[in-house]
Parts: sequence; C-alpha cells; structure tokens
Amino acid sequence: MNPVYATLPTTIFEKMSALARESGAINLGQGFPDAPGPTDIREAAARALVERSNQYPPMLGLDELRQAVAEHYGEHQGLALDWDKEIVITSGATEAIAAAILSLLSPGDEAVLVQPLYDAYLPMVRRAGGIARLIRLEPPHWTLDAAALDAVITDRTRLIIFNNPANPTGRIYDRATLELIADRCIRHDLVALCDEVWEHVVFDGEHVPLIALPGMRQRTVKIGSAGKIFALTGWKVGWIVAGEALARQAAKAHQFMTFTTPPNLQWAVAKGLGKPRAWFDEMRADFARSRDRLIAGLCAAGYVPLPSQATWFVSVDLAASGIAMTDAAFADLMALEGGVVTIPVSAFFEDAPVTNILRLCYCKDDAVLDEAVARLKAMRERLVGKSLAS
Repeated sequence: MNPVYATLPTTIFEKMSALARESGAINLGQGFPDAPGPTDIREAAARALVERSNQYPPMLGLDELRQAVAEHYGEHQGLALDWDKEIVITSGATEAIAAAILSLLSPGDEAVLVQPLYDAYLPMVRRAGGIARLIRLEPPHWTLDAAALDAVITDRTRLIIFNNPANPTGRIYDRATLELIADRCIRHDLVALCDEVWEHVVFDGEHVPLIALPGMRQRTVKIGSAGKIFALTGWKVGWIVAGEALARQAAKAHQFMTFTTPPNLQWAVAKGLGKPRAWFDEMRADFARSRDRLIAGLCAAGYVPLPSQATWFVSVDLAASGIAMTDAAFADLMALEGGVVTIPVSAFFEDAPVTNILRLCYCKDDAVLDEAVARLKAMRERLVGKSLAS
C-alpha cells in the first residue's frame, strides 16, 4: 500500500458528517448550505442534460465556460486573461489543487504550507514526493509575518500554498501580506498555489488575487470554485487560472486524473458566471446576515467568537468561553450528546495544533441556526456548571 494513504485517517469532514447522519444532529460541521442553490443555474443544467451533448467535452473544459471564467475575472477582479491558454476546467477545486501540486512538485522538492490548512494540501504534497515546510499561525488574528515565512524557505523550496480567504479561520489577508508572499516568490523563484475558492464570500475588506500583483502573473496558480460561488457544493466544478506555461503543466496532470467534467454542469456554470454584479452583492449580503445571526446567538449563549471576515465559517474560542475541554473532545461530546456537529480546528494542523478553537458553519436556515445555538447554550451551561461546582 502507498504509505501516504495507508495511515491516512478519514477526513474530519466525512467523520463529523457521518456522525450527523447517524445521530440526527444538526450539521454545522461540513460546509454546505441548506438552500438548494440558484434555480436558474440548476434549471440550465437540467436542460443541458436533456437537450445538449453528454459525451466527452474537451479536456481543458468547454470553450463557453473558459470564456465565461475569463470574462468574470475581468469584470470582478480586473484580470485580463487569455481564456484559451490560461484557464483549465477541473472536477472541483480539490482536483485543481491536486493537479497543480502533482504537476509542479518533484520528489524532494519543498512546499510551504500555512497551518491551519485545508486537509487536502498535505497528502497531495507527500503523494508528489514533496516535503512540507509548515508555518503555524496563532488565533485570534492568524497573522502571517515575514520571519515565519523566511524561516521555512530553503534552496529546495519550489511552491508556496496559500489559502485566501482562509478556511477554517475566515481570515482575508491584506495587501501587505500578499506583497510579502509575492516578494518571496520573486526573490526565491517560487510558484504560489493560491486557493481562492472563497473569493466571492467576503464581507470585511476586499479580496485581492495574488496573480494580479506585479511579477506574479507567470508564477501564480489561482484556484476557483463554482461550488463555493453558487453554493452548489455537490457539483464539483472548479478551475485553474495561470500563466500559459503553468496552466499547460497543470493540464497534463488533470488529463490523467478526471480528464474532464460533466458538460451540462459546465454550461450551467458559464451561465451563472455571467450574472450581474447585483446578484453577487445580494448573495454576500444574505450570507453576512446568517453570519451575524450566528455570532449574535453565540455571544448571547456565552461563547466568544473569533473574527470572521469571509467564508461560511465562524470559530469560537472554547477556553475564553469557559469550557475546559479540547476542541476535539468538545466536538465529539457536542455531536453525540448535544445534538450539534461542529469541526475542531485542531484537525487542520499537522503538528503542534491549536486545541481550543471550534469551527461552525452558518450557511443554514435561520431556524436551524437558532436551534443549534440553543443546544450549544445548553451544553455550555452544563459544562461550565460542572466546572464551577468542582
């Protein structure tokens, strides 16, 4: 058996969602909305399934979707992209990340990863034969500084993997941080793999794509996701945006992984990317309202939330909330006895984890959030009461 996978546990998302299915608990763990997604996009996919081709689309993706991605980023982020040479459609952002890592790292190459990190990065680096060089960030602000970055870059470093906006922290990094990364990429001749799937779910601040910074056009691989933009997580439609040489290299790995992506979904996503700006503004406002509702409820229940500038997630500091348990222990207790599934942020660390932060997903119906808060409040009162009594 391949040792990379032989000892690899089941992802925390599948573990906690399985607990939710088995126990009937409210699932605030895995990030998927209660809403079914935009009706017009789903109807476009259904029509295309019946009325258009269901045979292999081009390996790089349908022309219509690659053109739509280029036009979308031109409109929303000011990027001037060559849709025919700089965009590859993939079966989800995770496949895009895997294709980029497998095509850009050779055995013995080093990759810089920032903890807490999305759990797919590290296994893919190791599967490529790469060596991970880990940076550990600290709550509540999860700041990346120059000293930490410089400490892990060596003459064997080839890749920096950077998630912005960041899952699980909800942090959106400022331009100074992006300029720091760009400077080190240029200085050390590195490629930045920038996971930007949450780029449209930003509430506080502005998302700046790393690829737009001076000197980064030919050394950045930008990852996008229709599942996150349109809250259609099961569709698994993503893309790679990169300079021609990097895009061509990633496509070579993509062709022998999934090869292509269902054509009806590609046509529907192309339609969605052409929606007016007002639609995206309204989408963000709806999610911001849900975020604020959950934060207000958590505060009233005695929890201490951390800042959440983007994504579908809010984290709470258990220690500051008076709960003397690790996040993993509390998450298990809450799922099995409290009726709410959450995600321990310690699962996003490979080593020296932060163990007092819990992630909750808020892209749920109001009634679901309110009931989850009530159950979380009851559990805190139970635990804090026991602690005080002892």
